[in-house]
Order: sequence, then C-alpha cells, then structure tokens
Amino acid sequence: MVSDPTALAEWTYAACEHGAVALIDKEEGWTSHDCVARLRTLLHTRRIGHAGTLDPLATGLLIVCVGKATKDVDDFQEEQKTYEVVAKFGAVTATDDRGADEEPYSGERVVDLSSLAPSHIEEALLTFMGEQVQVPPAYSAIKQGGRRQYELARAGKPIIPKPRCVTIHELQVEDITMPFMRFTMVCSKGTYVRSVVRDLGRLLGTGAYVWSLRRTQSGQYQASDAVTMTALNSAFAKVAA
Repeated sequence: MVSDPTALAEWTYAACEHGAVALIDKEEGWTSHDCVARLRTLLHTRRIGHAGTLDPLATGLLIVCVGKATKDVDDFQEEQKTYEVVAKFGAVTATDDRGADEEPYSGERVVDLSSLAPSHIEEALLTFMGEQVQVPPAYSAIKQGGRRQYELARAGKPIIPKPRCVTIHELQVEDITMPFMRFTMVCSKGTYVRSVVRDLGRLLGTGAYVWSLRRTQSGQYQASDAVTMTALNSAFAKVAA
C-alpha cells in the first residue's frame, strides 16, 4: 500500500470515513505518542489512538486505530504480547534500560558474573513464569496524581509505583553470551519487561537492565506486517507531490 500513492490515498479516505487499523513498526527514538501525533497530521484527523505503549528505546509493533476503529482500542490492549529481549547483567540504570547511565549493582547480595552458569540464569528466568504481582519501573507512563511517573522521576519527585497482577505465559532463552542474554517472552497486558529484567538481576545478585526490546506480536498481528513511520512519511510526501 505505501508503495502505491493511489492506494494510500484511498486507504486514508476509507480509514477516516469508516475506521481502520494501522500496524506501525515503531522505530527506536520515537515515542508511541509521537507516532500517533504524526499520523494525526498525515491523516488529517484527531480520532486516532494506539493499543499499548512502547518505550522510546523499544521497537516493533504498535497497533494504531483510526476513526471508528478507536472503539476497539481496549480489545486490542487486552491481547497477549510477544517480545524479543536482550538483557545486560552486571549493572543497573535508573530507567531499567539503556536510557540512563550504568551504575554498579549494590544489592544485599552481590554476585560476580563469572560465577554464574548459563543454566543457573535460565532457571532463574523461568521462575517468572505464570501469574505474579509486579512492581512497574519508576520511569513509566503510568499516572500518579495526574502526572506520568517518568515526568515525576525526571523532576526528582517521590514515586511509589503500585504493584499490579500480570501473567507471563512463555519464556524462552535464545542465547546467553555474558554479560548479555537474549530471550523471548509472551505476556499479558500491562506486563513490564523492564521489571522482569530488573527483578531477575536482583534475584541473581548481579543487577540487570534491558539492553534492547522489540514487540514482535500482539494478538493476531505481527511486526513483520507493519510499516515504519519513516516509510509512511516518505509515502505521504509522494502523495502530496
């Protein structure tokens, strides 16, 4: 569709008139809000919403509902999500990802990375399977007192993240080459991958944070079927030319 200006123009009209779902492959550096804001400009409509925030450093599938399809946002949010994750052990960050400077891990029990066998790490990760109570990261889009937690954290305000019940359905280790581990996770709505990695680092006594994160699937939709905002911007520029 994006390679055919006529088809893109027709889709845009139909989306605004009757509603549609757009699959965006969010690039690193874009926020979920950035994608929605840009689409509002490109499609000339305010009636747009996304179904599940991705962190600025995360990439992958962002489901965006346009027009009458915005009534389905909640349904899309309820779907299981699949992520490809790379965790880095041996340090922590304030944001639980590489969006902040590394700091030494200073938990009650500090373990040297060289003493950890890959099998031990995998066994520890698998303890996070199933239903559990999770504490979201301090830097998150969750609202506290009417403001986003990340706004409060950046301003140095006190934050008390509220625990939430989540379910991790599948965990599969793909590779462990210290200090990195690559794994796949299938989880419920509202699960924070950064919290899983943070808590795994605490459990192992090494500290850990998310090095990279990509959402590959949400419900029946795949990131492989999505289009980047860079490609969309270029396509709409051709339509306007």
